[in-house]
Amino acid sequence: MNERVVILRAYEVTGRQPDEYRVLIDRLWPRGRTRDSLDFDEWAKDVAPSAELRRWYAHDVARFAEFAQRYCDEMALAPGAAIVARLQKLSKSRRLVLFTATRDVEHSSAEVLRHAIVSAT
Repeated sequence: MNERVVILRAYEVTGRQPDEYRVLIDRLWPRGRTRDSLDFDEWAKDVAPSAELRRWYAHDVARFAEFAQRYCDEMALAPGAAIVARLQKLSKSRRLVLFTATRDVEHSSAEVLRHAIVSAT
């Protein structure tokens, strides 16, 4: 795994490293968390999958490959493309931490986004 771009669950917040840039990448605020309890630099909700795509996927692992492709298609459009490009640039000089509330990180939009960022760096 590229340690310059990591995923952390919003419920497992750790101490901040000096060179980190922390981004909340979910469209919805993590349930049960206050803004003060989540130390982040940016809430990039516009890079999250659309509500329609999230509902279709419904965390059904059997649909993950198609979900990932559809999500990549969404990220290729504005404003997602600009956000991904900016995060790619940031990841070259700073450790990028992507926060998500998702339980199954391996089969989530966070992993698809992480892959999109590191594959271009």
